[in-house]
This record gives sequence, structure tokens and C-alpha cells, in this order.
Amino acid sequence: MPGNAAVFVTRHLSKVYRMGEVEVHALRGVDLELYPGEFVVLLGASGSGKSTLLNILGGLDVPTSGEVFYLDHNLSAASADDLTRFRREHVGFVFQFYNLIPSLTALENVSLVTEIADHPLDPIEALAMVGLKERINHFPAQLSGGEQQRVAVARAVAKRPDVLLCDEPTGALDYASGKIVLEVLDRVNRELGTTTVVITHNAAIAAMADRIIHISSGEIVEVKCNERKASPSELAW
Repeated sequence: MPGNAAVFVTRHLSKVYRMGEVEVHALRGVDLELYPGEFVVLLGASGSGKSTLLNILGGLDVPTSGEVFYLDHNLSAASADDLTRFRREHVGFVFQFYNLIPSLTALENVSLVTEIADHPLDPIEALAMVGLKERINHFPAQLSGGEQQRVAVARAVAKRPDVLLCDEPTGALDYASGKIVLEVLDRVNRELGTTTVVITHNAAIAAMADRIIHISSGEIVEVKCNERKASPSELAW
């Protein structure tokens, strides 16, 4: 993305977890730049450091050393309140497990986010974007796993985040449901221009990314660009 100012920049980013006398090095000196409107896949085995990196980018965790910047904001030096504000104003999260409130309908789950956002989408519009306009009054227990994940995506995008961070969003889904969720993420990236980062261990999903970043043992070992991005319908899992 030459010529574009990076959305995220990390420099020498490291994260060490201490478990008694044992140190676990989740990230080791990661240098990374992410650009506006990119669709990036972080690819690596379980335990490679992908989720740790995503959580630091999203302000859910802080590095042990190194720096991480969102535009001109130094997240590595931010207070807990500043990180909360950053998450609320700029970031949408989608996780492997949907984290919906079971006592609320799909519409009510999405509305919870729009009530605290500055310039949100209409909750019904957000659910229509993920193909669930006819299911807005259903409770999570009345929805399939794929439909629940689409509600989670609608909830994440309803506040119009600048960045969408997705941790194994298809990991708990079957092939058909996973492909629908990927189509939704692709559409959000294209139509809203949302910088989108997807963690996966499924190499096939990498074909739909602008860039694929391979992580192993807490380090970036390879970065590839796709000359031609595949559509979700073309993926062969």
C-alpha cells in the first residue's frame, strides 16, 4: 500500500507471560504495518502468537516491550481508560465464540453497541447487511451457529469501526456457514472500507486477503501479497 499512511505500526513488539518461574514468549520483536482498507490474514498454528498480536492491536492487552501505534496514538503508553475509549471509538471485534446475550434478540444484541457509538449504522441495516433482516426478533437459541456469528459480525460493524479484528471467526462453523460469514466480512471490507484483520489456521482463507502474514513462535516469518484476491465463493477448504 505505498503512499498510504499506516493505520497500525508496531516496532519491536514483544509479549512475555510469566507463569510462576516459567516465561512464555508469545511475541518476539514484531515489526508490522497495516494500511487503510486492507484485508489481512494472520496465518499460523495454534500458539504461534496470532491472538496475542490481535489483542494488542485491539487494545485488549499491552506489550511487555516495544511500541504499537494506531495513527498518532501510542497504544503502548495509553492508560486503561484511553484503551477503553480507543476500543469503543475505533475497533470492532469478532471472536470464534459469538458472545451474544441469550436473553436479547438479534436486534437488541446489535442495538446495545449502537447506543454507545457516535455514528452508528441503524441496527436493522447492520443485520440486513449480514442477511438477517428477517431474523431480527429471534433469540440466539433460535438461530444456527452461522446465524449467531453473523449477528456478532453485525454487532461489530454497526458502530462503523475503522478496524475490524476477527479471531478465528469461522473456527466453530461448518463449511457452508463459514463461507457465508467470510462473504459478509469481505463485503464489509469492500463497501465500508474497513481495515479488516482475520486470524485463522486455515490456509485456504488466505486466498481472499490483500496480504498474508505468517506467524510462527511469536515472530513474523513471511509476508505475501495476493496479486489476485479470491472471492469467498472460490475458496476450497
